[in-house]
Amino acid sequence: MLTSKQRAELRAQANALETTLMVGKDGVTAGIIEEADRQLTARELVKGKVLEAALMSPREVSDALCEALGAEGIVCLGSKFVIWRYSEKCQEERNQTGRARRKAPAKGNADPVGKGIRARRQAAQKVREQRNQYFKEQALERSIEKSLEKKRRQQQR
Repeated sequence: MLTSKQRAELRAQANALETTLMVGKDGVTAGIIEEADRQLTARELVKGKVLEAALMSPREVSDALCEALGAEGIVCLGSKFVIWRYSEKCQEERNQTGRARRKAPAKGNADPVGKGIRARRQAAQKVREQRNQYFKEQALERSIEKSLEKKRRQQQR
């Protein structure tokens, strides 16, 4: 199962792809499934088109191909669809060229938004503590001055 970020990345990659799989009036046949399998093994990402003469919608074609091939449907727009399936062959090619795409997920809480929020809250808390400390010191000094002033008055009487 792909995450929404992975699906968005694949959708962006599919924009530049040429439509290589055509589904006609016969619908999803064994020949279409074999061709889609070859293309998915070779490239991982396949863009297809359902012709107007077909009696199936692009969503139905995409779902049928995904079920038959163990692929994931990425997007269906108009008469076009994009499907994806992980391919060991493509991964080996990426490893050889140094463009390995599959990385291990980050360990721990790697949440940059939450990290920034926590940092701002801590900074605000520190400012509040400093302000409170300042006012406490001022209050202590005033109370000491008042008590000293009171003692002086009593001594003068």
